[in-house]
Amino acid sequence: MNDGALIILGVTGDLAKRKLIPALYHLFKKNRIQNVAIIGASQDDVVPSVILERARQHIRDIDEQVWQKLCNRFYYQKLDFNKSDDYSALKKLLELVEKKYSLGGNRLVYLACAAHFFCDITNQLGQSGITQKHTSQNRGWHRIIYEKPFGRDVQSAHQINECIARWFDESQIYRVDHYLTKELVSNISLLRFTNCVFEPLWNNRYIDHIQIILSESVGIENRGAYYDKYGALRDVVQNHMLELLAMTTMEAPQRLTGDYIRNERVKVLESVRIVDGILGQYDTYQQEAHVAADSNTETFAALYLTIENNRWAGVPFYLKTGKYLDKYEVAIHIKFKQVDHLFTKGTPPESNWLTIRVAPDASFILSLNAKTPGRSDQLMIVPMEFCHSCLYSESTPDAYEVLLEEVLAGEQATSVRFDEIESAWKVIDTVYAKQLPLYSYKHATTGPEELTQFCTNHGMRWRS
Repeated sequence: MNDGALIILGVTGDLAKRKLIPALYHLFKKNRIQNVAIIGASQDDVVPSVILERARQHIRDIDEQVWQKLCNRFYYQKLDFNKSDDYSALKKLLELVEKKYSLGGNRLVYLACAAHFFCDITNQLGQSGITQKHTSQNRGWHRIIYEKPFGRDVQSAHQINECIARWFDESQIYRVDHYLTKELVSNISLLRFTNCVFEPLWNNRYIDHIQIILSESVGIENRGAYYDKYGALRDVVQNHMLELLAMTTMEAPQRLTGDYIRNERVKVLESVRIVDGILGQYDTYQQEAHVAADSNTETFAALYLTIENNRWAGVPFYLKTGKYLDKYEVAIHIKFKQVDHLFTKGTPPESNWLTIRVAPDASFILSLNAKTPGRSDQLMIVPMEFCHSCLYSESTPDAYEVLLEEVLAGEQATSVRFDEIESAWKVIDTVYAKQLPLYSYKHATTGPEELTQFCTNHGMRWRS
C-alpha cells in the first residue's frame, strides 16, 4: 500500500495490542506499507503513547527507527461507538491527517470490537461520511474489516449483513478469519493440488476418515463476559474449524484467488450433515469471573459429520475442540485406508496418515510403512516430516500481517463471504437443535470421560 489511512475501532483492546499494531510495525519494517497513517479510536480516555507502549511489549527485537516511524504516524480519538458527534470529530481528525501526509483517499476501517457493535458502528460510519459505498477513482477506495464472530446464529448474522449491505458493496467488505492466513493453512491447497501423490487419492475411495483438532491447554482467560455468550461451537467450530474443513475438502478452484476459492468453500459447507456429537464444560467454568453460576455454555465439543457429495460420500469427519485440555494443538489428521494385499494378510499394516500441523509447530508429516531392519516379516512406521517452523520460523509472517497486507491489496480469498458464514451458522444451529448432552471434565484431560464411548460407538480413536 503506497498511501492511505487505517482506522482501528477498538484500538485499546487485546486484538490491537497483541496482533494489529505489531503486524503494522512489521509491515513498516519490511517496507510493505509506506505513506500510511493510523488512527485508533475507542471509548477509553487514554493517550496514544500508552496504547503504543502496551503493544510494544508484544514485539521482539524492535528497530527503534522503524518503531518511531510508526509512533509518528499514530493518532488517537476517543469515541463512543453510538455517538454521532464523536464520529464527526473522528472525521475531522481523519481529514487533517490525510491533508498532512497528502494521502490519496484510501481508507481501511478495522472493527476490532465485539460483534454487537457492528451494525451501530457501520451506520455511524456511513452517516458521518467517513466511508462511502461508492468512491470515485481519484478519491481512492474504502474498505471495512469485521472480526469474527459474525453474529451468534443465522438470524443475527442476517441482521448484521443487512445493515452492512446498506453502506458497503460486497467488494468492500472483509469478514476475516485469521486462521485462513496462517502459513500451513494457506499451504493446504498447494500441497494437495500440486502433488500427484495426493490429489488422485483425495476422495472416499482411498481416505478412511479425517480428524480436525483444535485443543487448548488454557481456559477462557478473563473473557467470561464474552465466552459465556458464545461457547466452543460459536467461538471456534463455526469459523476456524469449519473453514479448515472447507479448505481441506473443497474441489479444485479455477484459480487460487478471491471468489474462485470462496465458491468452492461454500459448496462444502452447504453439504455438511451432523451425525453425532457430545459437548463438555470444564469443572471450574461456572466459578470463572463474569460467567453465570448455572451456565450451560460448552467449553468442549466433539462432532461427527459427513459431507454429502460425490467425492466424500461415506467418509466420516471428526472435529474436536476444547479449553483446558491436555495440550495445545491445531492439526488436521487424514487417515488413508489400509492396503489389501497378499503380503499383508498375516500382519495387516498400519494405515498411512498425513498430518497437517498448524500449531504449536507448523509441519507436514506423512507416515509410511517400511521393513524393520533385520526382519523380513515385520513392519515399522517411518514418519516423513517437513518441519516448516524449523526452516522458516524467522521469515514466516504472522497471520495478521498477511491479513492486513492482503486486504490492503484488495485480495478477498482470506475473507469469508456471507453465504459461507450463513452455511456455517446453519451447521451450528443444527448442532444446538440436537440438544446434545453436556458433560463435565477435569483440567488437563482429553475431555469428558464419555468421549471414550463416543469413540467406541463410531469405531475410531483420536490421533495423538
